[in-house]
Amino acid sequence: VQLQASGGGLVQAGGSLTLSCSAPGRTFSSYSMAWFRQAPGKERDFVAGISRSGGTTYYADSVKGRFTISRDNAKNTVYLQMNSLKPEDTAVYYCAADQSLYGSGWYSLDEYGYWGQGTEVTVSS
Repeated sequence: VQLQASGGGLVQAGGSLTLSCSAPGRTFSSYSMAWFRQAPGKERDFVAGISRSGGTTYYADSVKGRFTISRDNAKNTVYLQMNSLKPEDTAVYYCAADQSLYGSGWYSLDEYGYWGQGTEVTVSS
């Protein structure tokens, strides 16, 4: 599956931004989806994940209560709504997909077989 992330940009602290990741094709609903982020000089970290049906979601502690992941299988798109943004949220955000994710695997980038190109988010203080 090919993933195309978009929606990044520059926003002030406290602001909001919504990222989108589209995956053209008829098999989108068979993939679990997630967002990771990578700040300059740091490792790529899990941000949020969503099951194939959208019924289960996972979040990193650092974004719980501020970010919301959702998906629209009819539009082959997964979203990341980011509210109350902080300068430490500055990073390149990547969407990722895989058909088989279980337990702690959700949080490991090694478990994902497909990646988008990344979209940059900058939060100014």
